[in-house]
Amino acid sequence: MPEAQRILIHNDRTATFASQLRAAFPDSEIAECTTYEALPAQLEAFRPDVVYTVRFAGTPGYPREALFAPTGPRWITNGGAGTDHFGRWDPERTIVTNAAGVAADMMAEYVMGTFLHFTLDIPGFQSDKAQKIWQKRMVRPLKGSTLVILGLGHTGRAIAQRAKAFGITVIGTRTHPKPMENVDEVHGSNALQDIFPRADFIAVSTPLTATTRGLLDKNAFSAMKSGVILADVSRGGVIDQQALLWAMDEGIITCAALDVFETEPLPADSPFWQMENTIISPHCSSVYDGWAEASFDLFLTNLERWNRGEELFNIVDPARGY
Repeated sequence: MPEAQRILIHNDRTATFASQLRAAFPDSEIAECTTYEALPAQLEAFRPDVVYTVRFAGTPGYPREALFAPTGPRWITNGGAGTDHFGRWDPERTIVTNAAGVAADMMAEYVMGTFLHFTLDIPGFQSDKAQKIWQKRMVRPLKGSTLVILGLGHTGRAIAQRAKAFGITVIGTRTHPKPMENVDEVHGSNALQDIFPRADFIAVSTPLTATTRGLLDKNAFSAMKSGVILADVSRGGVIDQQALLWAMDEGIITCAALDVFETEPLPADSPFWQMENTIISPHCSSVYDGWAEASFDLFLTNLERWNRGEELFNIVDPARGY
């Protein structure tokens, strides 16, 4: 594979990364773009071989058509893990990689932290404190409970590792089931109706694909027992939000930590804002100090492999979506 001569960094902050790239690859031409609107013209003028891009201003308006145009780059690397905003592409013409795994540990901590938030009744203690009320509250152990993880990719496996440390039975799903470390049972997604009744906790960490869109619908929630605590760190659209509202009203889902939504930002009139038994975070469970640098470091490692003609890490299959 020929050495990349023209590399474009597309992010809302590029200066530090561009300097790092120039130091590591001094023979390459490097350009920077900090908006969605300017990218199509810059792609046409610069004609990069490689583009490092981050979905920094949401999905609406993201210039995917320009990236995958006939004159687009040979290799596009996504600074995040999810690639549903890319739609479909021809893998024979365009190679797409992602940063899957870079934020897996942080997202797993988010999931376990939200579970503890609810089982330790942190909202109740905070309410009592605000009112200066001294009263005992029951706390709930994680040990002995059962967690169902939808999606055993980097994040799902990181969640499983932490859950086992708490003495939780872990059941996971993946497209091609096989035994996995820290997971007591691995099933295909066709087994959801059988495993949902066993869940005390559910963690959603699956990519958004044609097969996972609406995966948690009213039928799925109906299979669950009452009192489930749910955390969603996947992508908006995997959970049918109207079905989730129904499940929470019915007491099937008693608490929910939601980091992703069908529409982002979450509209001001969404019922979720008013629900005391929800945690709402603005799609930031993967954002920590150093995340962007770790993502770019992975890109630099891949760029070295590209220049040596080696297979890249984290190549995304457009048919699967991951």
